[in-house]
Amino acid sequence: MNYRRFEEFIVDEVEAGKRLDVFLAGKLAEVHSRAHLQKMIKNGGVLAGDRHVTPHYAVKAGEKIRVEKLERPREDLPAEAIPLEILHEDDALIIVNKPAGMVVHPAHGNPNHTLVNALLFHVRHLSHEQDKVRPGIVHRLDKDTSGVMVVAKTDIAHAKLARQFKDHTIDRVYHAIVRGVIQHDEGIIEEPVGRAFLNRKKVIVKPSGGKDAVTYFRVVKRFPKGTLVEIRPRTGRTHQIRVHLAHLGHVVLGDTFYGIPFPPIKRQALHASSLGFEHPTTKKRLSFTSELPEDMRELLRALETQS
Repeated sequence: MNYRRFEEFIVDEVEAGKRLDVFLAGKLAEVHSRAHLQKMIKNGGVLAGDRHVTPHYAVKAGEKIRVEKLERPREDLPAEAIPLEILHEDDALIIVNKPAGMVVHPAHGNPNHTLVNALLFHVRHLSHEQDKVRPGIVHRLDKDTSGVMVVAKTDIAHAKLARQFKDHTIDRVYHAIVRGVIQHDEGIIEEPVGRAFLNRKKVIVKPSGGKDAVTYFRVVKRFPKGTLVEIRPRTGRTHQIRVHLAHLGHVVLGDTFYGIPFPPIKRQALHASSLGFEHPTTKKRLSFTSELPEDMRELLRALETQS
């Protein structure tokens, strides 16, 4: 059974004047192609204020754009017996160590075999704060990024955890293995990021019109042709760490989207190694860690032997 809901976007000053289809492509690139958005607009599935408009309509600052979409209710999401590494669980939340290669929630092109499908097999209830196809999901990791994630069981826990992410009070530590030798022992990358115009799935450093993004880094170990680096993102933009490191001239090894393949690893060498936050119920400060997975350790061993 399908049901209708609207997703709303407010046009800011920077976005004013853009074509409606271009504006929405920047917001929904991971879900819809620009061609599909144009079809939705022509079929009346998009409102500018309360009006049906055309794809080339120029959006105005402060204007509310509503996109009508069909989604499956949660009960239509299949529970799948996929093994999970659970680091902690209580009445409010679950901490999982997500493996590389697992998509977080169902979306176009990935209807199942996701973390959400696995969680629905493991637990009876997850929060609905995000929406019906992403129950429990407070934050995300890219498909090929491994590591620690928190998932909410209740709407109250979800709201309180989401507020911590918004207020930047979550402690997040990643480890990445990058190409080349980073000369500075530590540093801050402060570069706005946004969707590329020609490839809406790709994120680029975008000084004009991008969203603020801040990444702290510290060198852990240098190799002749690579560097193991600790990352502490201040903000949580899509692909932020990967894009910032590539902008620095040190693409994450194995990241074929922003770089090139790098055997022996078959995915980007990026791992969410630590997550700290205030428990939404007990108010106690918690921290959970995950060691580097074997494929990243194998890559480090390979770098040790290179000269």
